[in-house]
Amino acid sequence: MNDARVLLVEDHTLVRAGFRVLLEKIHGILVIGEVSDGLSAVRMSKELEPDVVLMDIAMPGMNGLEATRRIRQECPRTKILMLSMYTNEEYLKEALRAGAAGYLLKDADRNELELAIKAVWRGEIYLTPSMAKFPVDAYCRKGEAPTGPLARLTGRQREILQLIAEGCSTKQIAQRLVLSVKTVETHRAQLMERLEIHDVPGLVRLAIRTGLVQPN
Repeated sequence: MNDARVLLVEDHTLVRAGFRVLLEKIHGILVIGEVSDGLSAVRMSKELEPDVVLMDIAMPGMNGLEATRRIRQECPRTKILMLSMYTNEEYLKEALRAGAAGYLLKDADRNELELAIKAVWRGEIYLTPSMAKFPVDAYCRKGEAPTGPLARLTGRQREILQLIAEGCSTKQIAQRLVLSVKTVETHRAQLMERLEIHDVPGLVRLAIRTGLVQPN
């Protein structure tokens, strides 16, 4: 059997280096690339077509959830194993709704890392043991429309929500996404209407709860 070809996505350089060292010691796993943000993860997935993407859930700019949605659309054969430090059920739900095939905590040891990657490579769903207590069948069945608050938003609106929650101004968001200020304002008004949240603190709380940003 061929090796599982893995793309590593993690925004912290030392953490990424640590995972790479672990992966390179595992028989049957080949690291074919590493990137530090979600946008690069989407681009590299289209270029390299990895078997598995080991994806950090919380990254600035484009988080792992949005990157997962886009990779699953562009590269349906690629499996996503989400990396997280959070044991909150909402994070798990959003990861599976985005199309992740597994959810692994960052404090996992080498044996669990190997087990998780090879499980999702085989087409299985892998949940780190402490998360297996949650009933996931309802939101990871294939063919069902995604639910939850983020499912009400377009991809662009999810990007803007994340940037708002990270403290970016409308002008900064426009510059980051190469949009006009008016377009950002329109998206902002629409996402607030769809979420039924009309203040920034409320948007920040939702972004934290659903894993778009990390709590300070």
